[in-house]
Amino acid sequence: MIVADRKPFDDIKAMLEGFEKILIVGCGECVSVCMVGGEKEVEILASQLRMAAGKEGKKIEIGEITLERQCDREYLELLKDRINNYDVVVSMACGAGVQFLAEMYDHKIVLPATNTRFIGVTEGEGVWAERCRACSDCVLAETGGICPVTICAKGLLNGPCGGTNDGKCEVDKNKDCAWTLIYNRLDKLGRLDSIREIFPAKRYSVQTRPGRRIHEAFKEKE
Repeated sequence: MIVADRKPFDDIKAMLEGFEKILIVGCGECVSVCMVGGEKEVEILASQLRMAAGKEGKKIEIGEITLERQCDREYLELLKDRINNYDVVVSMACGAGVQFLAEMYDHKIVLPATNTRFIGVTEGEGVWAERCRACSDCVLAETGGICPVTICAKGLLNGPCGGTNDGKCEVDKNKDCAWTLIYNRLDKLGRLDSIREIFPAKRYSVQTRPGRRIHEAFKEKE
């Protein structure tokens, strides 16, 4: 899932200075799971903005809606009948959702209420950890399902480096060395021969930006 943080309230409030009709759009997918941009968070931000405006003697109108997701045109189309009633749109989705919303309704100002952090997993209640850099050249088959590009602080494809000490990373002594984790995992799987293989230099050519993928079944339509 994509993990994000909500921007500080003062930053959001400053972005909205001068606007009187504000539509806040939440997303029911990733940012909802990490408790940043779902229906409840939309309600909280709307309440904060109303209270701040009230203290300053300002009149504002705030609309609230949470879509199933903002990275899908089908759901964004649900805004078409109400978006023109507002001066500005605040998206609480990840950066992809913000951009797609702004693209579909390019006659409206769309502002982000979040800072997108990483692709990660839920480690525990209220705890998320990065697991993937979306590098487009996955090596997990050779590294026991542990990504050195992400888990290693230096992103080393051939490790460990000379700074590892007692299985810990020299960058952060509380962090396990990625390549120690890889070694132990491969040992457990009876696949230690894999660690002797030297990976070639990272193929950055496959990381063309912005990325685009078309499913085989739909290529003829393109």
